[in-house]
Amino acid sequence: MRNLLIVESAGKIKKLKSILGSDWDVKASIGHIRQLANDGDGSLGFELGSNTIDCRYIPRDDRAKQTIAGLIAAAKQADRVFIASDPDREGEVIGWHIAQVLKLQQPQRVVYQEITESAVKKAIASPRSLDMALVEAGRCRDCLDKLVGYKGSPLIWRLNNGAKSVGRVQSATLHLICQREREIQAFIPQDYWSVFVDYAEGFRAFYNGTAQAVSALAEEETNDDAGATEKVAESTRVLSQAEAERLVEIGKSNPHQVKSIEGKLAPKKPPASFITSSLQQAAGARLKFSPEHTMSVAQKLYEAGLITYMRTDSVELSQDFCTAAREWLLAHDRDNVPTKVAKQRSSKDAQEAHEAVRPTDITKASSELKQQLSADEFALYLMIWMRSIASQCKPAQIRKTTIVTQSGEIQWQARGQMLEFAG
Repeated sequence: MRNLLIVESAGKIKKLKSILGSDWDVKASIGHIRQLANDGDGSLGFELGSNTIDCRYIPRDDRAKQTIAGLIAAAKQADRVFIASDPDREGEVIGWHIAQVLKLQQPQRVVYQEITESAVKKAIASPRSLDMALVEAGRCRDCLDKLVGYKGSPLIWRLNNGAKSVGRVQSATLHLICQREREIQAFIPQDYWSVFVDYAEGFRAFYNGTAQAVSALAEEETNDDAGATEKVAESTRVLSQAEAERLVEIGKSNPHQVKSIEGKLAPKKPPASFITSSLQQAAGARLKFSPEHTMSVAQKLYEAGLITYMRTDSVELSQDFCTAAREWLLAHDRDNVPTKVAKQRSSKDAQEAHEAVRPTDITKASSELKQQLSADEFALYLMIWMRSIASQCKPAQIRKTTIVTQSGEIQWQARGQMLEFAG
């Protein structure tokens, strides 16, 4: 039986063929193959009805025409056709377009988060139908792009500054920028002075108000349950140079006494595994990669089967990976094994359709990978590997100390922390 697997990127074909064997043909759509036509009212390519939108699609370009012809020819030679476009909304829309041009009655959609033998074969063994909620969301987005872009773009063409289009994302971003700019313009700057004492013992304490104000505030807090008036803390912000100099003089002319020392041990959770945005931020800060370069390198790692899908907003990790990470820690860093599996919490707005970005196999030898990958690929892979393992470690333990001193009626406060366990 001849099988056809259709993916988005040609870079995945070699890896997938090595996994699936000789009974499989693997073809790539090279991303989107169709787009809305440029005809009809306002060249939108669709008609708005009372409750429906009638869309008309055409091949994106000449290359897409060739791709469509190649996919149709390959599908005629296959007994079964599986659509394995990327596991996101865009991938679902691309899969729908492929099913449309191939006239597939019951499209077999397969989804995997990593290009490994176990993940790919498991996905093929249990294909599903296309998720039409995602498809319609993607098609709606295309219509919004045209409605906003085609209608609004002529406005910015008049600026003659090289800008080409107004899109749904750019428009919302411009709105946020305008809001922030108004806040900046309305902001009234205020000068203030930092007043502090450097002690011979090696710490710095900052002005913390008068002793009377601190005592009164503590008394109000004690009597709060008895219906005391609302607490108003004394401001410790010094707003004039004269006041700063007066406090300095008090600090110089009076002996200093330690009034209190408080210390506590506080845990600090390990960082969560990378999502798309945090991966871009970390790669920019540590590796000096642009967001575009980060995603390009991550795409190559994904296609090579080394990491999971790199477009995600979820910090969740599979149970298999958590178990493997725990076993690795037991073998290499036993002191960092938590009593139970570390859990990370995603943002409340996360769609959580995928796992976090993580290695597919944490046992791969770095010496071998360094020879197989480019310098940028290896650096990004190593960063992803370390972050994923770190997310499964014990929390760090930090000793936080607060020291309050007094000179005359002025109190000073020093805060410090020491790392007791790195985690």
